[in-house]
Amino acid sequence: MSRRFRFAVVLAVLGVLWWFLLGVLERESRNAEERAANMVIGQLRSALVIKGAEVMLSRDGRLAEHRGINPFELVEHQWGNYAGRCQGEELAPATWCFRVSEQKETEYGPKGWLIYKPGQPITIDSRQANQEQPLAWTVTTEFADRNGNGAREQEERLTGLKLAPVSLTEEAAQTQDAQR
Repeated sequence: MSRRFRFAVVLAVLGVLWWFLLGVLERESRNAEERAANMVIGQLRSALVIKGAEVMLSRDGRLAEHRGINPFELVEHQWGNYAGRCQGEELAPATWCFRVSEQKETEYGPKGWLIYKPGQPITIDSRQANQEQPLAWTVTTEFADRNGNGAREQEERLTGLKLAPVSLTEEAAQTQDAQR
């Protein structure tokens, strides 16, 4: 009887330890995915700052022509979790892809949106993400907002490229196409 009691106590203690261990592993996995996704966003934003400066320094470059480009093509790195162009609606968890809009390709490549499908609930770029709903960004232009209204007037010049969050709803897709 004493042996069975000790065995039951050991199993209970091991069960509690496994429960805590699995919780810690889940939390650390979520933190690692979150840090990795935010690191990718940071690297792409840095590449866009450099590309924007290159365009502004070139004689015939125009920042507006670079709206919607694929920022992954600006970084000379083989990304393990970048799938290239999005194929269909299914994207593997914790994977990036580039969804091309219906617009014709330009000399700067196709136009579209950067998509990330999280593997678990995380926060990316100050946006809450979950497994069911991918997040999207697009390359857009920054401008000198002299009057502070947040909208670009004709006299306010473009100052660079940035990665801006967008919604993946149909209306947002049509709005993005209309702006180009």
